[in-house]
Amino acid sequence: MANSVDNDIMFLDPETAAARKAAAANLQKYLIFMIHDEGAADLKFGINADYVVEIINSYTVTYLPMMPSYLRGVFNMRGQITPIMDFRLRLDKVPTTDGLLLILNYNDMQLGVLVDAVDRMIDIDENTITAVPAQSSQRFVSGMCTIPDLSGTMMVLSCEQLFAHE
Repeated sequence: MANSVDNDIMFLDPETAAARKAAAANLQKYLIFMIHDEGAADLKFGINADYVVEIINSYTVTYLPMMPSYLRGVFNMRGQITPIMDFRLRLDKVPTTDGLLLILNYNDMQLGVLVDAVDRMIDIDENTITAVPAQSSQRFVSGMCTIPDLSGTMMVLSCEQLFAHE
């Protein structure tokens, strides 16, 4: 069964059809989430949707002693113990008591990431993502892109760096 891109381009001239198919091949779905920044615009982050397992709005975190300060504890998700990272703390922001829990899976490891809000899922052309400046201290960010609908810049998270141990 042909996908909708193939169906749409069947009726176009060959050059236009090839251009549309090539553009669609570069599209990736990203989940856009935010960290509220008092006195400034919200920080917008995107993570490849392939890594997102679930978004949870009601959860209980079990505190574990002797863990890095940015790890809030663990969450029991249907019998699987998942560590919970407070992304606000990773960004040196003041933690909050509310927010959403993103469950991510990278290389068969799960991690819960506390965020302030989830905005939407969006298709992004991989060619529009630019590298972060070499002197950037933001090691979790692998790239940036401007999305007109978001009125600003979205930072693309690197799951590899997010899951890395210190």
